[in-house]
Amino acid sequence: MTRNGLMMQYFEWHLPNDGQLWNNIKDDAEHLKEMGVTSVLLPPAYKGTQQSDVGYGVYDLYDLGEFDQKGTVRTKYGTKEEYIAAIKALHDHDIFVYADVVLNHKAGADETERFMAYEVNPENRQEKISEPYEIEGWTKFNFEGRNDTYSDFKWNWRHFSGTDYNDADGKKAIFMIKGLEKGWNDNETVDNEFGNYDYLMFADIDYENEEVIEETKKWAEWYINETGVDGFRLDAVKHISSPFIDDLLKEIRANDRPDFFVVGEYWKYDLPAIHEFLEDTDYGLDLFDVPLHFNFKEAGEAGSSYDLSQLYDGTLASENPTHAVTFIDNHDSQPGQALESFVASWFKPLAYASILLREEGFPCLFYGDYYGIGGEDSVEAQSEWLDNLLYLRRSHAYGEQHDYFDHPNCVGWTREGDENHPYGLAAIISNSEAGEKEMYVGKQYAGKTFTDYTGHLDDKIVIDEEGKAVFLVNGGSVSVWVQEGITPEEAYQENN
Repeated sequence: MTRNGLMMQYFEWHLPNDGQLWNNIKDDAEHLKEMGVTSVLLPPAYKGTQQSDVGYGVYDLYDLGEFDQKGTVRTKYGTKEEYIAAIKALHDHDIFVYADVVLNHKAGADETERFMAYEVNPENRQEKISEPYEIEGWTKFNFEGRNDTYSDFKWNWRHFSGTDYNDADGKKAIFMIKGLEKGWNDNETVDNEFGNYDYLMFADIDYENEEVIEETKKWAEWYINETGVDGFRLDAVKHISSPFIDDLLKEIRANDRPDFFVVGEYWKYDLPAIHEFLEDTDYGLDLFDVPLHFNFKEAGEAGSSYDLSQLYDGTLASENPTHAVTFIDNHDSQPGQALESFVASWFKPLAYASILLREEGFPCLFYGDYYGIGGEDSVEAQSEWLDNLLYLRRSHAYGEQHDYFDHPNCVGWTREGDENHPYGLAAIISNSEAGEKEMYVGKQYAGKTFTDYTGHLDDKIVIDEEGKAVFLVNGGSVSVWVQEGITPEEAYQENN
């Protein structure tokens, strides 16, 4: 039987550097299955600049916690052996596994090299603000601790397009490396913010270089075969040449993997740019719905002045739902991060109801929301109310959807259920006063009594002979109405 897909991003920025994440995931696999999680996004598993690296300061893509490099064998999350065991445990519970893949840059080089470079204007990276001069950059990667295991490829300055530090004089700037066929990727292949957003950080990888392209494809094939992952999350795709991404995805799937899943992080509140990227990559991947995330953020900050009828306007879920991975927050948007845009706590249940109980998009649950966030800006776990919504998703959020986004402060929708999940729902949210809305839930429910599964309201509502009823919600809240007396076993028709 079909079931609603649900991804979980199983990490947040401030997880402890204890090497236990892979073991924790292995132990949590059964619980994740019970929650209705169908796929798990794991953090970068390869060696970073140091043991505590969250995974985005990429040093060696081939070292999954196996070699003594950067002062450690294990990564922040554990060893390669433990990583493979966690993947197997998830697979044993019919959960797909997606690896977070960072291909934009490398960090923590082993040696410096001298080469010619231009300084560029940080606000317009196409504008050179110096003549070319020799700098000393950290661009040589030898991976001596790995000793050519899996690959003998060594990186040097010719494999990069830019860097951010001149070790000769300690100057920090954005340097465009000078050389034959060097420079940023063409404007039409990367984001045009700051004139050209090819360069993001560290030593920027040059995907015009044929040696780099060949090595990256070789690594992707090795990684998939070595770990058994079912998909990738591609980090920072707006900074990477879109023709290269298109080529890489087609190469991966050509090797007898037609269903290999890929989602990209294109962090921009600009739907036309997102559509253009999808078109440039031949719709070969899904994208996180960043515009929807920012709509949730704005709604939480604006309160009753936000027009809920426009909640899905300008979003990927609205215009191209089959390529939308919907989310509320992630490791980048959480408090204290460079892209901090955390959704207000009062609005978060309304937002999660929106992505979990509607048909558009592939929803992603954030570890930090479910299990809590550590660090100075800690946030408590929200698992209690999330468990209610997760139950409703796996048991009731099926069938035809009817929308009632017809009021600025109170909107709702219903799901009729389907043959295998015959118990639908009616969801209603308010960002102002208590509200009510007449909605059609289906004639099959005529005469049935509905109650609020969230527990926010004690009322009982009887569906009329036309399959309609007036559903209620408290102010600044969400209520989800389902048929009274239906046990989880009756509602959940899956054969687990």
